[in-house]
Amino acid sequence: MTAMNDDEPLMGIGAFARRVGLTPSALRFYDDCAVLRPARVDATTGYRYYAPEQAPRATLLRRLREAELPLVEATAVLDGPPEEAREVLRAHLRRSTESAAAARAAIEDVLRELPGGARSGQARVGGAELAGAVRQVGSAVAVGTVREEFPVLGRVLIELAEQELRLVATDRYRLSVRALRPLAIGGEPCGLTVGIEELRDLAGWARGLPEVAIEVDAGEVRVRGGGEERALSVADEAFPAYRMVLDGLADARHRVITDRAALCTAVAERGGDGPVVLRTGDGVLTVEGGRTLSALCTGSPLRIAFDPAVLLPALEAGVGPDVLLEVASGGEPVVVRSADQGSFTTLVMPVRTP
Repeated sequence: MTAMNDDEPLMGIGAFARRVGLTPSALRFYDDCAVLRPARVDATTGYRYYAPEQAPRATLLRRLREAELPLVEATAVLDGPPEEAREVLRAHLRRSTESAAAARAAIEDVLRELPGGARSGQARVGGAELAGAVRQVGSAVAVGTVREEFPVLGRVLIELAEQELRLVATDRYRLSVRALRPLAIGGEPCGLTVGIEELRDLAGWARGLPEVAIEVDAGEVRVRGGGEERALSVADEAFPAYRMVLDGLADARHRVITDRAALCTAVAERGGDGPVVLRTGDGVLTVEGGRTLSALCTGSPLRIAFDPAVLLPALEAGVGPDVLLEVASGGEPVVVRSADQGSFTTLVMPVRTP
């Protein structure tokens, strides 16, 4: 217990609790845990007394606990060196963000599936922007036997959430997400799936319009623009919980930035059967058996393989001159996106390296 000058004003536990925003029971608990000791304890009554200079520590402790920081980690922030405190807080922030995102995705999925759970939302976007988004995600829609087995993968999710209009498609080997910032948006978070063929027809019509209004309401999707209205057929099947996949991505250990068009050409030229293998080196990206491209590479040297029929459409759907590949490991989804634009993201599964 810290020695105090008897002339210094001390506060009883009730007054100190009111000052710092903690309850007296919480202060007793923190005393028992040796996290926040009182300045003095009356030997006869057992009453606890606190000094004014203890208020900043108590206030910081309250804020940390309100953020649901475990007491052991809160103690590290209070008493450890600044760098350790930053590391603890950043780790807790990552965990909290991931947990909140997973909970949000799960709850929104359940709400959509509950009887009578249909919700409505509206958004206005540029017609050409919507058409471009349809083109970008369209390559990830399932075809052939995968679509026959899982019909919902032959559709595109149109979702209104978090002030964005999102188009999402997946064939299990790729996952493409295009987020648009609407000119205006309202209503509740909601989403429905529509057929890709119908959506492509809509894109051709919307391309020449300055803007279109999209309405999702009670199991219907309607699009208005240029004095016309078009309704899209929707399905009752639940779309895969794609946000849980995105939120569960491991941190990238390797990043590669290279010319997108050149990489498309190199992958297309590779031809033949089997996977296409990419290898990073000192400032280069090599397509084994093909071209070597200039590249910005971070992380240790990397060798990773893809099915060219999966990788090439993901590259071609991108925007801008450069492409960014983010790789956590050879067995996890690889993030493919524009180097300077994060609004379109595709995940591509690698294959076994030959």
